[in-house]
Formats: sequence, structure tokens, C-alpha cells
Amino acid sequence: MQIKQRRSADISEVEVTPKEIYLNRRQFMSGAIASAASFSTSVMAAPSVTTPLSNESLLTTPSATVSEPPSNGLAKSILTAKKTDIGVGQTLTPYRAVTSYNNFYEFGMDKSDPARYADSLKPFPWQVSIEGLCEKPGVYDLEDLIKGIDLEQRIYRLRCVEAWSMVIPWIGFPLAKLIKRCQPLSSAKFVEFKTLVDKEQMPAQASAFSTIDWPYTEGLRLDEAMHPLTLMAVGLYGEMLPNQNGAPWRLVVPWKYGFKSIKSIVSLRFTETMPNTSWNSLAPREYGFYANVNPNVSHPRWSQATERRLPSGLFAVNRIKTEMFNGYGDEVAGLYQGMDLNRYY
Repeated sequence: MQIKQRRSADISEVEVTPKEIYLNRRQFMSGAIASAASFSTSVMAAPSVTTPLSNESLLTTPSATVSEPPSNGLAKSILTAKKTDIGVGQTLTPYRAVTSYNNFYEFGMDKSDPARYADSLKPFPWQVSIEGLCEKPGVYDLEDLIKGIDLEQRIYRLRCVEAWSMVIPWIGFPLAKLIKRCQPLSSAKFVEFKTLVDKEQMPAQASAFSTIDWPYTEGLRLDEAMHPLTLMAVGLYGEMLPNQNGAPWRLVVPWKYGFKSIKSIVSLRFTETMPNTSWNSLAPREYGFYANVNPNVSHPRWSQATERRLPSGLFAVNRIKTEMFNGYGDEVAGLYQGMDLNRYY
């Protein structure tokens, strides 16, 4: 008899979302494209604790803006993505919440701004620059860059530094597969990522109140980037990645706070030294380079010991304990062996 060992990333089968609910939602959403309101300038600020997303707000906020690629090749690959057992058994966050409650400051400060204004983003065609210490630098069309890489579905927890969380069924591929294609040199120790800068497509970048020095920039140590859990997502809930969630592709690092999972990426640069990253440069005491989920290290303005699992409301906050490394410690703790995680936060 074969006994399957429970991994820290999994939750009991009784919590899995019923199949008929998932399929009915896909059928309903297949033809839905959200209309967008005109953009109004938003004041930019560092992340802060915000009002819980209620079940009522899920019925009134916009749904997703999904852009089809011209060739439809990527869309077809998403529909045929392999379903894995990674994260199976977790209760999924409703699609409406995943696509209506976002931090994407290129479109505004409020959680609902990305869903309202991200229709201005034009994710296809999309070019990506591969730079720095590698054998295959160049500017590539995204579909050409990832051509031949099989896509798969993985269900990951997403934990925001603001102490709210979601569970999302991503469609994507391990970043390690792309890195191997780029052939980094032995001197490469880090990977730097940058988001698109385009004030017409991302109007809040033009705000006079912005505190971010665009482009939004993030980075990983090369061994973190090569870890099997590190994902490049091109879809969620079996569909194309919505604009407000980082179309056409984004990074997903499930054991780190959400601001590490940079959206709408236009460049990857391999470097020997640790890259400067946006929030770490802006407020290094509050947002460390590593940003590993750690309930034992409080943010200077709030505790990280618990989180609100969305959706939640005034009388049903749905607060749960935060797990070390967001529950992925069995898989990733070895990356930080010997490190003081209170210092390297």
C-alpha cells in the first residue's frame, strides 16, 4: 500500500472547492469583459492596512479585464494546462475577490483601482528584455520566449504584507525553466525584474503624488528564483491573466509577501550584486529585500502573527494564524539555513 505523505503546502480534502462551483464560474465568466470607468488621478502611498473585503463588495466591484493574445496560442496553452496536485485541498478565494482587490500602484492606490482602470493596459504583443550576466541576452516576444514550455495549474496561498491573504489557482511554469534558457553565467547571483513604464497604459505613473521611482523593481537571489515553487504565471482560474493581476505575466513566490511577486514584467537582468528594489529602497525598515513571510517579525506598524483570509467582513473577519514561510517551510527553509531571519527580513 502506498501512503501519500501530507506536505505543508496542502490542506485537508474537506476544504476543497466543489468541482461544479468551479466549472459553473468558468462558464459564466468565459464571455465576460468588464467595462472601465475613466481614470482619475490617485494619490500614491506605501502599503497600509485596509478595510476588509466583504461579501457585499464582491457583488458590486468590477470583474476582470482579460486580453486575448493575437495568435491565441497562449490562450490555448492555458486551457490545456496540466492540473497538478500542488495545493489541492485548499479553499479557493472567489474569482471576484482575486480580480477586484489588488495592489497595482501603476493604476492607483485604492484596492479597486486596478480593476477599474487596467483596461488601458495592452498586454499583447509584449516584449521582454533579457539582460546582464547570461549567454542569451536580447529582446524577445513573450510568446516566443516561453514557446515550448508546458503550462500547469498550481494552487498557492498569497500573503500580503498588509496582513490579508488569498488562495489562487495560478496557471504558469517554473521560472527555473526560463532561467535555464537564458544560461546565466557562473558570476550571476541575483535576478532583477522590472515592470512596464508607460504613462498612457499605466496612468498612475504620471501622478504628481507618486512615491515610487518607476519602474517598479524587484529581485530574487538566483537560488530562490530557481526553486521549484517559484512560478511565472500567465493565467488564473483556468483563464488568461487579467490585466489587474499583472497581465500578460507575473512572478509568484508563494513563501514571500505579495509585493515580491512583481507584475507585468518587461525585463529580467542577471546580476552579481543584490539589486535595489522599489519598496526596500523607499522604506528599508518596513520592507526587506527577502520579504519572507514571518509571523514572528512584526511590521513596524502592525503585527504579522495573523492574517485576514479574503473575503471577510465586519462581522466575519475570517482571521487565521500566519504560518512561517506562508506554510511552505518544508520546501524552502533550507534556502535560509544559518541566516538570521530577524535581520534579513
